[in-house]
Amino acid sequence: MDSVSPFACLLVGQPTLRRRMKLGALAALDQRIGLRYAMPAMTAEETHSYIRHHLGLAGRGDTLFSDDATTLIHQTSRGYPRAVNNLALQALVAAFAANKAIVDESSARTAVTEVTTE
Repeated sequence: MDSVSPFACLLVGQPTLRRRMKLGALAALDQRIGLRYAMPAMTAEETHSYIRHHLGLAGRGDTLFSDDATTLIHQTSRGYPRAVNNLALQALVAAFAANKAIVDESSARTAVTEVTTE
């Protein structure tokens, strides 16, 4: 069995997966991983593009987030896509609740408070 590789597997997970793989119980599996890749956080410009892209997929071509709002979302999320998604969604809800046509910095601050509290 050592001359062939009958099993190929793709492991995808959060940064905690990498740490868990180093544990003694999983050390043998960790030694057999042939390729590793960690996705880096997005830059500020990538975060702005990411939000614009998702709005475009939803059919929104015009500006919906102010530059100040996307900058605050990027700073708070540190460029991690899931955190960007959560903050952007909450900012949209905050802007809607305040009857605003554009997500501005105050809506983004409300979202930051909502997401980071607790």
